Amino acid sequence: MALASDLPHAICVELARQAIAGGPDAYAPDAAAARARQFQATLLGPVINATGVLLHTNLGRAPFATATPPQAMNIEFDLATGERGSRQTAVGGLLAMLCGAEAAMVVNNNAAAVLLVLAALANERDVLVSRGESVEIGGGFRIPDVMEQSGARLIDVGTTNRTRLGDYSKAMTRKATDAALVLKVHPSNYRVEGFVEQTSVAQLATLGVPVVADIGSGLIDANCPWLPGAPPAWLANEPAARQTLADGAALVTFSGDKLFGGPQAGIIAGRAELVEACKRHPLARALRPGSHVLLALQELALAYLNRTVVDAVPFWQMATATVNDLTVRAHELVAAVGSGEVVATEATPGAGSAPNAGIASVGIRIAGDHLAALRHQQPPIVARNRDGATVLDLRTVNTADDHYVIAALRACVL
Repeated sequence: MALASDLPHAICVELARQAIAGGPDAYAPDAAAARARQFQATLLGPVINATGVLLHTNLGRAPFATATPPQAMNIEFDLATGERGSRQTAVGGLLAMLCGAEAAMVVNNNAAAVLLVLAALANERDVLVSRGESVEIGGGFRIPDVMEQSGARLIDVGTTNRTRLGDYSKAMTRKATDAALVLKVHPSNYRVEGFVEQTSVAQLATLGVPVVADIGSGLIDANCPWLPGAPPAWLANEPAARQTLADGAALVTFSGDKLFGGPQAGIIAGRAELVEACKRHPLARALRPGSHVLLALQELALAYLNRTVVDAVPFWQMATATVNDLTVRAHELVAAVGSGEVVATEATPGAGSAPNAGIASVGIRIAGDHLAALRHQQPPIVARNRDGATVLDLRTVNTADDHYVIAALRACVL
């Protein structure tokens, strides 16, 4: 009962034992090999994202290399003085420069960034949040729950659909209110439309307490100076770090692996004394990132500052591919496979970024449901089923992987 796999011998032995223990069916010639294939499918590895969701949370969000050289690094060593330094200095300085902030720091994701800010700046004090922004996002992340864990007290302001500046002022003048912060949360994965009203950061900044804006998706600058031409239309309603701080926010928090296009990380940027308070809090050590994340963020920040983003950042390569180029690729793939048709599709940013925004795209449509067969290819391909057919959206497929797509489709349909 040999296992044709590259799994370690100890794992193969264990899988063979499990197969034998499974009863008479275990003695089928392919029983142990099937277990090996099932086990391999549970391991982390590269996949081809053909869903049209650029930032697919289940597929790792923004694809970005995080290789760290196998050697020592001055992550917490000051080369000028020869003494211990801070792992936040280098990357924090670059991120602050990008955001137009006095200072910045990095933790392991945006939920951690919000938690740390609340714990460091509002423990046992009140934080004002609009009822329309007391949100839950993917994975059960709820603002009230994070607030409770931080030790801050949530003060609901306004109503679900309408919150005015006067609602915040009224809440602050209540006798028992001890407002430490106003927290503005971008509703990143939904939209409330119709009879609605929100209070802007610029308005909130007049209240006399620090405004913390959780912008979530990580757009650095609404003007997108790293792109040729005007900013993409699908970014029109997305808050950006630089403009939010310019409007008067004391701090912004956002993800590193969404529109920023880098590794999973949470970034806190804004006033120096507030960032410093976050650095000094005991949670900062528990939430700090490793050298691989910091090095990747450093390379990413330098790409933004050098205006080489489109060449260096896979997310922005996907986002800026032209429909014409995608159409040419699609026709070439269909011709190579000998089956299928080229269809217009609509991609989406994903990961709660720019909700309801669509990006014109192009895909390949293959008759029938081949999703399972594509997932079992090497590398696996994740596509979509639409009206009984399989559609592969090319906006999210790296051009370098086209030969894998051709081979997989040939195996599935020919």
